[in-house]
Amino acid sequence: MIHYITLRATSHATEEKSRVKNSLDLFLLNSVSNINTDEIVEVLDVEGHYGNPISLCSVELTRKSECKRLVEFIKDNLSSQDLATVYKEIPDRLDDEQVFHLRFNKQESYLGRLLLSTSSDAIIVKIKIATYPKNWEQAKKNVEDLFG
Repeated sequence: MIHYITLRATSHATEEKSRVKNSLDLFLLNSVSNINTDEIVEVLDVEGHYGNPISLCSVELTRKSECKRLVEFIKDNLSSQDLATVYKEIPDRLDDEQVFHLRFNKQESYLGRLLLSTSSDAIIVKIKIATYPKNWEQAKKNVEDLFG
């Protein structure tokens, strides 16, 4: 049902890069078993629009068991209100390429809590939904099953 899941967080010059990476740990430690998260999180240092340093921290999960555990962790740890919001917004969050988009508050994740966010400065989770043949309606049903 899931091809892969990517997680991405941006560390701006005013933020501690290690804390941003640790905010990803909330997701990874609850889905990836027996691994040092520092080994799987890729960090790319880039320059922002005004020359400010930015670090992009990202990871891609491709194992079915890890993807399933991550979705279950998200579902089990979102508030009932946030879960209802996600379910209601499934058609808006699922793009034409069958990628389901979620954003979580970085600061709350660092503190060990899941909270949906609408900010661009968030942990971005993209879930690539598998259907054969490619079918958006079937992908929508799959996401409804995942988060229903």
